[in-house]
Amino acid sequence: MSAAPRIAVVGASSLIGEALIQDLRARRFPCAELYALDDERHLGAALSEEQDAQATIRIADVAAFDFSRIELAFFCGRAALSQRYAQAAAEHAWVLDNSPAFRTRPDVPLVAADVNPGTLARIGSRGLIALPGSASVALATALAPLHARAGLLRADVCTYQAVSGGGRAAVDELAGETVAVLSGKKARGRAFGRQIAFNVIAQVDALEEGGQSREELRLWHETRQLLGAPQVAINATAVRVAVFFGHGLAVHAAFERPLGAAEAIEVLQRGSGLRVTDCDPGGEIPTPATLAMAPDAVYVGRVRSDATRDRALNFWVVADNVRKCAAHNAVSAAQILVNSAR
Repeated sequence: MSAAPRIAVVGASSLIGEALIQDLRARRFPCAELYALDDERHLGAALSEEQDAQATIRIADVAAFDFSRIELAFFCGRAALSQRYAQAAAEHAWVLDNSPAFRTRPDVPLVAADVNPGTLARIGSRGLIALPGSASVALATALAPLHARAGLLRADVCTYQAVSGGGRAAVDELAGETVAVLSGKKARGRAFGRQIAFNVIAQVDALEEGGQSREELRLWHETRQLLGAPQVAINATAVRVAVFFGHGLAVHAAFERPLGAAEAIEVLQRGSGLRVTDCDPGGEIPTPATLAMAPDAVYVGRVRSDATRDRALNFWVVADNVRKCAAHNAVSAAQILVNSAR
């Protein structure tokens, strides 16, 4: 590719869509033209200066857009939007889809740029690429270097997921409920079926027949696929917490070969897209409200050996689910594709 690509962002009004456009601008991603697209509910809306400092972009109708005009598309909206338009767009362009629409399709590669970037080498000049859920990106990014060093056998993980994983309406719900509760009023409990303000809910997405939630099943499937380790056991409990942005994960990992805490920290320090706080003098434990607000890394802390099992570690992971694990991952994958085409 000799010239900068023409780019479409589908679902531009979503939290991920806005964050992705910010990331494109911040990283000065090569772009000949940028089209902000969405469904009819968002037509004509303008991206604010904070979201796009270079030019005002108004959202156009994805249903009327000709995807032969572009070389690269980011899908950032609902799964229904991807199911309707992504495959048609992939006939003309690279399509990076942040929705769950195609993640389980065996013919669609699943990519986290910090974990399995080599998968992108098999993509030609166009095609559909699925991007994992944010919790899966955070988990796989932390596990990948440890797996390469000691051979991961299983990971037991509890995720503490921010409401922004449920979209803009869920963020507004937490804000509104917080005001209501502090004012002595009753919370509405619409976004998650019950009150989320000052609460935790041990369910993310719908429950399946066996009692697992869809999010827990996604963590199992996506993490193993990203690591290229179908034999690894992933046992997950996904919990929604009253935090606006930033997922936290408590991870308990068992390995084939010995791996002490000190060596694990060294391994993690060399991992792609990771920052380890344990090695800093007086380093703080990463939290969603502090380190996770820096969108360029997955943060790991409290790395320690498991006193109850041999060849096992416990550690804590935090990452911005919208910016680092979704928008930043998508732009990083796109940068690999664009660079490889030149």
